[in-house]
Amino acid sequence: MAELPEPTGADRGALMSTVFGHMAAQALAAAVRLGIADRLDAQPRDAADVAAALGTHPDATCRLLRALAAAGLTTETAPGAFTLTGRGALLRTGRADSMAGFVGMFLDPAMIGSWARLDDSVRTGRPVFEELFGTDFFGHLAAHPELSRAFDASMRQGGRAAAALLPPALGLSGARAVTDVGGGDGALLAAVLTAYPHLRGVLFELPRVAAEAGRVLGEAGVADRCEVVTGDFFASVPAGSDVYLLKGVVHDWDDARAAAILARVRAVLPPGGRVLIVEVVLPETVDGSQSPMMYLGDLNMLVNVGGRERTAAQFRELCARAGLAVTAVTRMPEEIGLSVVEAAAAG
Repeated sequence: MAELPEPTGADRGALMSTVFGHMAAQALAAAVRLGIADRLDAQPRDAADVAAALGTHPDATCRLLRALAAAGLTTETAPGAFTLTGRGALLRTGRADSMAGFVGMFLDPAMIGSWARLDDSVRTGRPVFEELFGTDFFGHLAAHPELSRAFDASMRQGGRAAAALLPPALGLSGARAVTDVGGGDGALLAAVLTAYPHLRGVLFELPRVAAEAGRVLGEAGVADRCEVVTGDFFASVPAGSDVYLLKGVVHDWDDARAAAILARVRAVLPPGGRVLIVEVVLPETVDGSQSPMMYLGDLNMLVNVGGRERTAAQFRELCARAGLAVTAVTRMPEEIGLSVVEAAAAG
């Protein structure tokens, strides 16, 4: 029988870092909620001045700023004086590349509350969100408009890198029209239509989510080539495109409901049409090719929404249930951690 390796000092240190990781995340969340990054810049500022501007306790504010400095978000240039680092600048709310909304949403009690019950989800295979909040995750968003807006903003911020890098990899030069199913506020579709000036687009979303799409598409200069259609992808998907794009949609749902969405797409897919599913694709075994964040994201799907991240084999099985056959799986640049799963009508 093989013997277990002896733990090293580095192993103990890594375990301790993981244990304290949730505290670091809460320090980050507090910084976003308080708006600390908006009060700092490249010129040193005393913690007492920051506290006065925020209406917070001076010593406690200094202690938080020091914790943020240890995390690389601020720099303590002299005792009690701080500047903002490049990493910390991502928490400023006025920047085009701000991640403040993303951080705030993913560390909101509505998102992290279920994590304390992860062991229950592991026992049952079911999300615990509904038990905690009395409705499923998306129902909770619908009932809380402010939280829903924060969630939509976090999705926009989290998807900026993909919107910049994804379009050239989609191979749409020969396509006529693309429907972005569950396309949010249209930021990705705007990037696709910008990259392919000959394309026409359809943004298909729930009414409350699509409300911002007109502005986003207009600012990108592609509104004249794009139609916004609202509806429920469990009921139907608009016909008329030869490419159907689903980014970050399929992983929100269990296999039965994900297959139902894909079946709706299959029902309107023309001969020769393509389905492009943009998601994390996990390796068949944990081999280090994906960031640990992707496996934590998979658990987040488990505890909060009941969805999952999938392997290529699982995508093939899922697509087959919907009458589709996977024709290619293409890994995107490492910085976005996503792949394009391409499928066509089976048989």
